[in-house]
Amino acid sequence: MSRFVRWPAMVAAAVLVAGCGGGSDRGGDDAQRRSGAPSPPPTATSVTGLPSSLTAQKPDWGRCTATGGSPAPSSEWRCATLKVPLDWSRPEGATIGLALIRAKADGNDRIGSLLFNFGGPGGSGVSTMPAFGPTMTALRQRYDLVSWDPRGVGASEGLRCRSDKDIQAAETVDTTPDTPAEEEAYFQDATDFGKGCSRAAGKLMAHVSTPDTARDMDLIRQVLGDARTHYFGFSYGTELGGVYAHLFPGNVGRLVLDAVVDPSADAVGHAENQAKGFQRALDDYLRSTGQDPAQGSQKIADLLKRIDARPLPTSSGRKLTQTLAVTGIILPLYGASRWPELTSALSAAEEGDGTRLLSLADDYNERDSSGHYGTSTHAQRAISCLDDKERPTLQETKRLLPRFEKISPVFGDFLGWDAAGWCHHWPVPGQYETPEVSAPGAAPILLVGNTGDPATPYEGTRRMADELGRGVGVQLTWKGEGHVAYGRGSDCVDSTVNAYLLNGTVPKDGKVCS
Repeated sequence: MSRFVRWPAMVAAAVLVAGCGGGSDRGGDDAQRRSGAPSPPPTATSVTGLPSSLTAQKPDWGRCTATGGSPAPSSEWRCATLKVPLDWSRPEGATIGLALIRAKADGNDRIGSLLFNFGGPGGSGVSTMPAFGPTMTALRQRYDLVSWDPRGVGASEGLRCRSDKDIQAAETVDTTPDTPAEEEAYFQDATDFGKGCSRAAGKLMAHVSTPDTARDMDLIRQVLGDARTHYFGFSYGTELGGVYAHLFPGNVGRLVLDAVVDPSADAVGHAENQAKGFQRALDDYLRSTGQDPAQGSQKIADLLKRIDARPLPTSSGRKLTQTLAVTGIILPLYGASRWPELTSALSAAEEGDGTRLLSLADDYNERDSSGHYGTSTHAQRAISCLDDKERPTLQETKRLLPRFEKISPVFGDFLGWDAAGWCHHWPVPGQYETPEVSAPGAAPILLVGNTGDPATPYEGTRRMADELGRGVGVQLTWKGEGHVAYGRGSDCVDSTVNAYLLNGTVPKDGKVCS
């Protein structure tokens, strides 16, 4: 089971392909720009009472090694390990190591470090950052490009809650149970996964929350010698950026949040948002093929029901289950460039061959040809279940299902059940219903929303702006398709973001790039 909100690293690398020079502002309105650096934020503050053993660290930058299934990057990328408190309420106690990666600025007029989080939660910044080097050429003129594996992820005490064998076995669990026996198996699988995470994580299990990582970010800032935090967060990274701004408003430098998570939505609300977003993307895909969205969606829903009753054979010998089929449909909706793959996969499935949909599902689930699975989903679940308090019961879920199915005949059922099973009997309690992101007095934060974003629907951008507070959130809209906006081919988006990060030029709130 994996939540569709996750932004897989391979998707990120695939969609951020356009060059990002500071070209002309096509599609925008130059009159809507106001120049000058962001207004000065309050006096910078740090986590108080930290021992010098943390704040006086000097990272030992050296050659990076292969990690997370990715080859070692070129020598311009250097890696180091930073010590952070296991428990931020006891900063002088036990520590854990965070893996960092950096490429130093190319130009002479350096601003400082630009931190990146590529989403998830659970995505590895160390593995992903080098793939973005060519896309971030303009930004590297004035910034060191820096990312890290958040606690519980990858090389930073990364969690593995299940073996490859157990992950594959769990693929047979029906995630839209139709009978009491299937319901019992579904919730038992969720309980077993939580127990596996608890065994693997130990004491770390209660210390991988988003606020924990936000505090880690501020220690990274201090150790790197930056007076303010400059940050570029994608997808879940926008929630992390909002939480950071709330905790450290005086330390906010230039923050860009792209593909914005709705901070006003609880766990069920996020699932509903996702159902709307992916159904909207599916409708756009169906229109692009000349189909009526309602009829095309019903055809796919009927196909999924047939697969639920009788999983499809594949060339690998594995079966394509209903859950794997939905996962295979989800992946191409992250970017319109993969829509032709979806057409081919659905056509083959209608003919009784599940091979292509299974291949797409394996990509999403980070399964390689040898049967080895990545672990970003494990960290994703541990982080989000420590964040989220909400634990819908079976009875509550069944009452919600008609609403989900009305939102999306294809994805509603899956996301409704996911809201109940994701954190079922989780070994540690959640911390909040919705994240606190209010940041009064912080410098302007640029929020980039894409009207065709399936995973983080566009409406969340305005809600984040409202929650950050008056004069803080500045909204930039791209009328595009797919997850995230920067680097997707809109010179208007790229030049606006670059002008903000490089020159401090804050666009007019509400600017639209077509």
